[in-house]
Amino acid sequence: MEAAEPATAPQLALADTDINWDRLDKTKFHMIGAILFTVQSALLHPTAVVKTRMQVAAGSRGMSVFSHILRSDGIPGIFRGFGTSAVGSVPGRILALTSLEVSKDIILKHTQGTHIPEASRVGLANGVAGMVSNLVSCVYFVPLDVICQRLMVQGLPGTTFCRGPLDVVRKVVEAEGFRGLYRGFGLTALTQSPASALWWGSYAAAQHLIWRSLGYKDDTGNKPSHMEMVTVQATAGMVAGACSSVITTPIDTVKTRLQVMDNYGSGRPSVLKTAKTLLKEDGWWGFYRGFGPRFLNMSLYGTTMIVTYELIKRLSVQSSLKSFT
Repeated sequence: MEAAEPATAPQLALADTDINWDRLDKTKFHMIGAILFTVQSALLHPTAVVKTRMQVAAGSRGMSVFSHILRSDGIPGIFRGFGTSAVGSVPGRILALTSLEVSKDIILKHTQGTHIPEASRVGLANGVAGMVSNLVSCVYFVPLDVICQRLMVQGLPGTTFCRGPLDVVRKVVEAEGFRGLYRGFGLTALTQSPASALWWGSYAAAQHLIWRSLGYKDDTGNKPSHMEMVTVQATAGMVAGACSSVITTPIDTVKTRLQVMDNYGSGRPSVLKTAKTLLKEDGWWGFYRGFGPRFLNMSLYGTTMIVTYELIKRLSVQSSLKSFT
């Protein structure tokens, strides 16, 4: 009988830090993704509720908003809109993840063999993929955002009371027609898509640079452990999320108010009207309403999302290809 080999920490090839679309079992990828991303969304949803209510209500502060919600509505209050978001996000997530991975794979294949530095090539591919994914998914997610955010701000001045998601749709369509569900679409598409490109591009480039600085390369026998992989990806995701929140909070504040406020006077609500109201209420700082919860949300989201996402990809590698990784 052969002597048992000593147990060692599980190690993975560096290629497993960036698993491409053609290596994935697509059915498993979307099924595992739906479950894990729903759990992640549940953990972060309370910060989204607090952030949204702070952006809509003048003079509100993070902890006071959180305390008020708990006093008036209890635990269900900080999960307002979660059911609609969780169920409604599944098709949109499939759309977003598929467009992200397919477009990234296309860019990587077309830039292979060029003189572009590897970190820049990886960052470019992920950045373009992030922008394409955001543009495609905006068509689905903007109406969902309008519905969920209106449920989150129930009872605040300037908002319309609704009994549930279907009631939100009915009242918005009655008041403004179908286009009312797409309030903020142009602002979201034009601003969040570059922001998404920045997030994914900086994440990919940061991860690539961290691995190289630690001495890991594709052509060496050095393999990172599971713990090292999670730590590096979490760090890159946290940095990308924090940077993105600083840049996108003013736009997000305008977009949120545009989507949920109804006391906008005559005519349709617009970006200009919303921005002027914010300036009048709080000055330039008004554009950073809800920054604390948003910074926390995006930093935690960046970390947990990318760790979850990379885990889903590792769990979804086609069985016939696992022996090569």
